[in-house]
Amino acid sequence: MTLVSLVTGSSSADRERAIATAAPANETCAAIIEGLPSGDDALYARSSQLSESMQVVRVAPGCPCCSGNLTMRVTLNRLLRRAPSRHYLSLSSSAHRDQILVFLQEPQYQARLTIGADIRCG
Repeated sequence: MTLVSLVTGSSSADRERAIATAAPANETCAAIIEGLPSGDDALYARSSQLSESMQVVRVAPGCPCCSGNLTMRVTLNRLLRRAPSRHYLSLSSSAHRDQILVFLQEPQYQARLTIGADIRCG
């Protein structure tokens, strides 16, 4: 089972730092980051050092449960093939948090994902 945490906050730099800090060094982790790089390379520095244990994928900005549903589904399915122990989903807005949780609890994910605590930044 992969433990998934939603990471929300207005600043992408804060969200990326929070993921870099929260991801255990001794576990395989994955992150889907909504939007463009912030200029703060904390998460990329961590993923470079731990390339075997941290995979970071960026998706175009936009709500993952509305306009980006297919993109989110395909990206998540690809990342889950590696069976990471932890997965972080970085969102610029928590407006549709409940819909995203419903998406993550669909039958195809019930045996693969456990919903963990949210990480809220700034």
